[in-house]
Amino acid sequence: MPSPSIFQRIWQSFKRGGPGLAGAVAGFVIALIWVRFGLFRLLFILVLTATGYYLGVRYFSDRETVRRWLDKIFPPGKFR
Repeated sequence: MPSPSIFQRIWQSFKRGGPGLAGAVAGFVIALIWVRFGLFRLLFILVLTATGYYLGVRYFSDRETVRRWLDKIFPPGKFR
């Protein structure tokens, strides 16, 4: 049986999903943003995305923390 071609290997990898697929999609999106907006706007978008990810993991990973934070901003129980 002949070995699978590179396209068959890529297709099998996409069907399985996982980190390879996530990396490919992330790379594709970054390349599209770079082509569309340029290098400095790309860097700005990446910095804001990384900051948002960090804040989300750090402060919003617990639902109770989010509720307390919203209660400080809005009257308790009004928007739930």
